[in-house]
Amino acid sequence: MSEDFYDVLGVSRDASEDEIKQAYRKQAAEHHPDVSDDEDAEERFKKIQKAKEVLTDEEKRRQYDQLGHDRFTEADKRGATGGGGPGGAGGPFGGAGGAGGAGGFEDIFNQFF
Repeated sequence: MSEDFYDVLGVSRDASEDEIKQAYRKQAAEHHPDVSDDEDAEERFKKIQKAKEVLTDEEKRRQYDQLGHDRFTEADKRGATGGGGPGGAGGPFGGAGGAGGAGGFEDIFNQFF
């Protein structure tokens, strides 16, 4: 069984977006592959990023809470969790998201500075 996104960030299920972002910054700084000597730092960091991505997006978080971790993760792999980002028309389970998505290193850097 995969690790629950709330557990990954160390927040409660009723955590606010600000609490989630604060927990993300703390976890990301601790587990970033460039600063951590742990062998699994890169994999851990990817989990932290994914947890933040899902839990700070209102629609994805709602779907995650409804489906649970394993079912949400499987649906997300199939593109069935929708995107609905800017310019997109993806609704719940539509998979036709807009321009949103995972950012690059610059996004991470901007969160710290």
